[in-house]
Amino acid sequence: MHAGAPRDLSLAHAPLSTLFPPQSSDRTPWRLSDQQLSSFRQHGFVVGPRILDALQIEQLRAELAVLTQPGHPGSEFWYEYHSNESRDPDRVLFHALGAWRIGVGLHDLLWHPAITTPASQLLGGAVRFWHDQLFCKPALHGGVVAWHQDYSYWTRTRPMAHLTCWIGLDDSTVDNGCVCYVPGSHQWDLLPITGLAGDMQAIQGVLSEEQWEQFRNPVPVQLKAGECVFHHPLTVHGSFENRTDRPRRAVVVNMILDGVCSESDQPLLEGVPAIAPGTLLGGRFFPLLYSPAETAEIG
Repeated sequence: MHAGAPRDLSLAHAPLSTLFPPQSSDRTPWRLSDQQLSSFRQHGFVVGPRILDALQIEQLRAELAVLTQPGHPGSEFWYEYHSNESRDPDRVLFHALGAWRIGVGLHDLLWHPAITTPASQLLGGAVRFWHDQLFCKPALHGGVVAWHQDYSYWTRTRPMAHLTCWIGLDDSTVDNGCVCYVPGSHQWDLLPITGLAGDMQAIQGVLSEEQWEQFRNPVPVQLKAGECVFHHPLTVHGSFENRTDRPRRAVVVNMILDGVCSESDQPLLEGVPAIAPGTLLGGRFFPLLYSPAETAEIG
């Protein structure tokens, strides 16, 4: 790498800045209550603690503004990059994977105790990184994220011990395309993939009559900027268009319980060396984010 070239931040398995609280912080403020844990088990999603303050939001927005420009420094580190994943140029959905390798704030976010503390509770142990995502819906013509189950895209890993944390960088509302969930759908079997950025009705073709009846009452989760929601890998969710005069930007952190293995002899992410089937995820691209046992020992 020549002088001045961007550094691949996947080489660093600890925060690089002081933007977020240190790992040694008292984690009590971020722990989910018994009622929240029960709600997650019943519905397949739960609103978590406030993740970001105003300064942190501005830092991540600033990094995002750079990363949404094609050809920016470090663009070679993306796993996926879609300036518009929608086929309709009038309905734009920016979607990219791998921001943690490029932006310091987006890198350090992974170790934020406000994320890893509830994640450990929901996963039931040590938390390891799977991959991140950016979703941006521009003002007036933001596209949809069609109904789907996350794990339908992740069957290259086993067992199914995954968790998603969706974090808003703007207020998310019904009008600008907040995330909506089908409560209890995490109890369904795995559904076929019907597309991520197209027809919101496509999923109807793979649902039973009983599932479709349950589907008729999705729950919109409206959040203030900096707030988050956690969901199960089988919970059906999606989001509608942004028709407002402001953008709807979000960062997603996908995590796994330490002990999840590769189930494929192909690379799990574009540009990442293959991990043999049956081998634990780990190493440079799947760092350990938080282990309650280790924290207890340190304390």
